[in-house]
Amino acid sequence: RSEGKKEIDGKSAFYLYDTFGFPLELTVELAQEENLTVDEEGFAAAMEEQKQKAREGQNFSQKITTAAGVFDGLDDKIISEFVGYDALTAEGKVVALATETELVNTLKIGETGTLITDVTPFYATMGGQKGDFGVIRTENGTFEVTETMKIAGGRIGHVGKVVSGTVTVGDKAELAVDTDNRKSVCKNHSATHLLQKALQIVLGDHVEQQGSYQDGARTRFDFSHGQAVTAEELAKVEALVNEKIAEDIAVVTDVMNIEDAKKSGAMALFGEKYGDTVRVVSMGDFSKELCGGTHVKHTGEIGYFKILSESGVAAGVRRIEALTGANVMAYYQAMEENFNKAAAAAKAAPAALTEKIQHMQAELKALNAENESLKAKMAQSALGNVMDQAVEVKGTKLLATSVDGVDMNGLRDLGDQLKDKLGEGVVVLLSAQDGKVNMIAMATDGAVKAGAHAGNLIKGIAALVGGGGGGRPNMAQAGGKNPAGIPAAIAEASKVLEGQLA
Repeated sequence: RSEGKKEIDGKSAFYLYDTFGFPLELTVELAQEENLTVDEEGFAAAMEEQKQKAREGQNFSQKITTAAGVFDGLDDKIISEFVGYDALTAEGKVVALATETELVNTLKIGETGTLITDVTPFYATMGGQKGDFGVIRTENGTFEVTETMKIAGGRIGHVGKVVSGTVTVGDKAELAVDTDNRKSVCKNHSATHLLQKALQIVLGDHVEQQGSYQDGARTRFDFSHGQAVTAEELAKVEALVNEKIAEDIAVVTDVMNIEDAKKSGAMALFGEKYGDTVRVVSMGDFSKELCGGTHVKHTGEIGYFKILSESGVAAGVRRIEALTGANVMAYYQAMEENFNKAAAAAKAAPAALTEKIQHMQAELKALNAENESLKAKMAQSALGNVMDQAVEVKGTKLLATSVDGVDMNGLRDLGDQLKDKLGEGVVVLLSAQDGKVNMIAMATDGAVKAGAHAGNLIKGIAALVGGGGGGRPNMAQAGGKNPAGIPAAIAEASKVLEGQLA
């Protein structure tokens, strides 16, 4: 509206939706209250553009799982039995192979594709937990699994590349999940359960999971909360999670029907669809959730828990990112290395770094004050005795002049001093500095009463130095990029002021 527009463009409406969670309907309603319209067609176009970018950005595994028809030719009896809750290795048979676009009988060395076996210990990406990676070996080849995905029809797809020999449908296979990564993922997933309960205890029962993600590196947890979590609250949450880790609580998984699970008090995700049979993961009396993911056997296996960040991701939704186990130790080791480097740069012992920084800040403050004082003296010296340059314009004094190498702060200080010396009137100062122009205009109360307006005066001369700006009647400033225009701007100041005065 400040730009004179009467319509909210589609991209702006989509930005509100995509970034802050504002539905289009709400934007339209609020816009109507302000007598504005919304470009709904533009919104739809921006939405489609975003979807297209997402489609173009899909990786191979996503295309495999979403490509219509790739696995339609498989017999409905071909399914995958997941045994990965209790085992990280298994023996199975290759029952299907596919490239990105079609089913194939064989994949050769160097070729990428998706491999399906009748039995697998590989956990497929689901419920926020990243799928396993590892190796599948047959008699004639080796398939490196980089991602594991759910595929329609009760199948689990192992996405990756043949790194030796060939892999053929019907081959017997030995499947081995990367053990270290799975353990790290389990630690992060179990820690997320502890985190959710800790957040509810510290912040309130309104906290609900809005999304999560766990891989071998870190855990991410989105939750409902209307404001930023304070540092004190985060410290309490982190301490509570570590307390439960130290208690080494047994992590127990029970399989039961959904009604019994709800009666047991297990937390479920709002809007999530569950089957008749569910897995309930309990950590003593502290946490009980419906969850199909993999977990540690005891909370003590998590080792450590460290919150890295807390931020907002949408209206009423906050996000915490955290580390567990060895990743926490690696984080603190990196912090210690940086701390020691900082101490060395400050030429201080690590234990005395804080004191040294405070001393350096005090020195810097004193040096800045001294520098500003010297700059002011130099500016005054460069300006010289300019009071004799003051002229009268319709009975109002005007002092318009230039000085080299003075920043905006320096110009304001000089302007105040010259205004005091002038008594009543208008001061205009311009300065060329580093190839640019700084300019200010000041008017006393008497000059303003006579019609002078510093903001409009600046606007009237700024174009001559390739710039623009403005301000209040008694004070205004502007910048420009053409120092060669300074003499013309000074000359023009008296004409602009003359037009303002009665």
